[in-house]
Amino acid sequence: MNEYELKAYEEVLEWKRRLLKKPGMLQRISKKAQTKINEKIPEKAQKIITDAVKNMVRATLFGSKITTKPIRFNDGSLEERDRLLMEKIDVYRKTATVEGAGTGAGGILLGLADFPLLLSIKIKFLFEAASIYGFDTREYEERLFILHVFQLAFSSREKRKETMEIIENWEAKKKEIMELDWEEFQQEYRDFIDFVKMLQLIPGFGAVVGAYANYNLMDNLGETAKNCYRMRILTSQPGM
Repeated sequence: MNEYELKAYEEVLEWKRRLLKKPGMLQRISKKAQTKINEKIPEKAQKIITDAVKNMVRATLFGSKITTKPIRFNDGSLEERDRLLMEKIDVYRKTATVEGAGTGAGGILLGLADFPLLLSIKIKFLFEAASIYGFDTREYEERLFILHVFQLAFSSREKRKETMEIIENWEAKKKEIMELDWEEFQQEYRDFIDFVKMLQLIPGFGAVVGAYANYNLMDNLGETAKNCYRMRILTSQPGM
């Protein structure tokens, strides 16, 4: 490893520690409050989220037209790939923020429309991230990996631990995992985002919440994708 790769590896370890640490008291209280609020979410909203996630999973695995070829760099360094990814994250954060503000300002109907729109933005970003790090998303296994990165970013601590183990041992695990439990996938995602996204449906308040929520959700996904692909590349090197 060169100096940059050693620094990147240390950042991956710190990110992993933060991601898997036990929730504090405030987080546990917030989770209880969120659970109660989730029970009051309109059935229509729940169905839109469920259908959007189901369609996204299917499209990603079997019918996606977003598939990308690996990007070829002159030197192929991790530093150059990280730099390009950070540029992409900035673009997608801005896109998600504008989209969240626009749909949030429109009240309930447009607020509900934000769920599938934001999903498509996130998935398109993950396909580009895979390409930047040299992986070919025309391959089924790479599209499946993308969904695991997504799940790692938006799931409970218990599910994150399980997903992290799969991602860390992808070369061995990918032969065992040929499909995804989309029902569990959508439930984890819905539980993760429901509280703040439901606030987006409130007229007059939704624009601010929508913009803020989408920015942070996209930022979280960007950090997760960067470190997952970093980890995959760095741990494949001899001696790791």
